[in-house]
Amino acid sequence: MQAIPFYPADVLLPRGGFETWAVIACDQFTSQPDYWRQVEALVGQADSTLRLTLPEIYLEQGDRLARINDVNRTMQEYCDRGVLTEYPNAMVLVERTTPSGVRRGIVGAVDLAAYDYRKGSRALIRATEETVLSRIPPRVQIRRNAPLELPHVLLLMDDPADSVLQAACAGREEQPLYDCDLMLGGGHVTGRLLTPAGRQAVQAALQNLLAGQADPLLFVVGDGNHSLATAKECAALTDDPAAKRALVEVVNLHDPAIQFEPIYRVLFGVDPAAALAEIGAALGRSDDPAAHRFTCVYAGGETTLTVPAAAKLPVATLQPVLDAYLARHPEGKIDYIHGQQALRELAARPDALGFLFAGMRKQDLFDAVRQDGSLPRKTFSMGHAEEKRYYMEARRIRSAKG
Repeated sequence: MQAIPFYPADVLLPRGGFETWAVIACDQFTSQPDYWRQVEALVGQADSTLRLTLPEIYLEQGDRLARINDVNRTMQEYCDRGVLTEYPNAMVLVERTTPSGVRRGIVGAVDLAAYDYRKGSRALIRATEETVLSRIPPRVQIRRNAPLELPHVLLLMDDPADSVLQAACAGREEQPLYDCDLMLGGGHVTGRLLTPAGRQAVQAALQNLLAGQADPLLFVVGDGNHSLATAKECAALTDDPAAKRALVEVVNLHDPAIQFEPIYRVLFGVDPAAALAEIGAALGRSDDPAAHRFTCVYAGGETTLTVPAAAKLPVATLQPVLDAYLARHPEGKIDYIHGQQALRELAARPDALGFLFAGMRKQDLFDAVRQDGSLPRKTFSMGHAEEKRYYMEARRIRSAKG
């Protein structure tokens, strides 16, 4: 019987003030500084995960190291000041209400030894997208000296019968740990501890998911590929057992509230007409019914390119061409955008060119990971930006002696 690499964890939560404590994942709204200014205004002087994470919109600013040091100092301050209460040996059932429905998940810890982000891996936990190695060192710089982790990682399981979440719901405590609205359109979230029997039932249901699989695959990363890769790299830098696991939320791929949305592309710092002509020429033209179509959006208009399908997914046809264009035009920059309206607003800038296209079906994901190893980076998003995981639970990743 194969060991299940998903365990209870010593979960940390504040005593209250959850509405200002919980902040959206740091990799959202990376081209929309107004969003983060609103977060700052809402949080004010309150204890908040905003002070314990580094929004990626600030990663390229010159004061990054100072911000990282501030994050680590604040983590230690919160620990010393008693802001956080520990719930030992815990799994948390999370119910998140969004416009897509009520998404259920289980917060626990995964064994990082069972996770491998390399393409072609046969690990029980695998990446869903190409891991960009250059994106890991800045994240290692943030995590390696941090006393705490706060996850925005969502792992997906392929559970058509919903057996794991049914076991969790049957084994939950009634009194919630938290029950609050989330800021700036994030919906509502409720968290409840699982009973000891509930935790055992979850692990038994996960064991049943693995039974009979020719290529055993328990979880794939739905959100937070690079964050989990960073945790893996940091685990290799220390002998501290606390760093050998990572806190995550496990959700069911087949949950009706999980909807796959494409992650669109927008180029900045370009002449849109010239860029469109160059990229269009590289993509080519096609009248084939199986051709891929891209709506190209720019200030004052848009046009559609119908191009030969160089790969199964439209994004896999487009991304290599954009990469090659940016290699020839280093003054340009790419960003990955959730939602058509957000892309259209950004592409209205005079130096921008956006690309809209069809996404993938979620039921194809596990087979695609098994067959292809990983998808192009930023292939899909589980819902709109506001539906991403908000930071809530924390865990110590440095032992007291460490």
